[in-house]
Amino acid sequence: MEEKEFDYINVIPLVDVMLVLLTIVLTTSTFIATGGIPLNLPRASQEKSEVMKVQTVEIDRMGHIYVSGRPVTLDGLRNAIHPLERNNPFMIRADRDVPLQNFVDVLDVVKNSGFKRVSLQTEMKR
Repeated sequence: MEEKEFDYINVIPLVDVMLVLLTIVLTTSTFIATGGIPLNLPRASQEKSEVMKVQTVEIDRMGHIYVSGRPVTLDGLRNAIHPLERNNPFMIRADRDVPLQNFVDVLDVVKNSGFKRVSLQTEMKR
């Protein structure tokens, strides 16, 4: 028996696959462009909710620690932050020239006191 040679390539399956891929790309790009599925979100009352106050500890270049503008020692820091709410955000502002150990000591006191939302304030370089 003789085998026949192919005179052409069947491109119909290739076109089918490409059309499916095109459909997927167009569908996902529509969701990305519109920001997802359009929703009518429920409205809340206009009453002011309880505002969380950010607690701040500052360390100057000499290593002096300040809580709300008042100078404290490391032990005084423990006592000053003890009555504060643990869910409120806590920010540490330190001079760039402060010894690293002073910063780590303050961070250690804050973390060991149970604060979970601790951040460090920095400036953007211009």
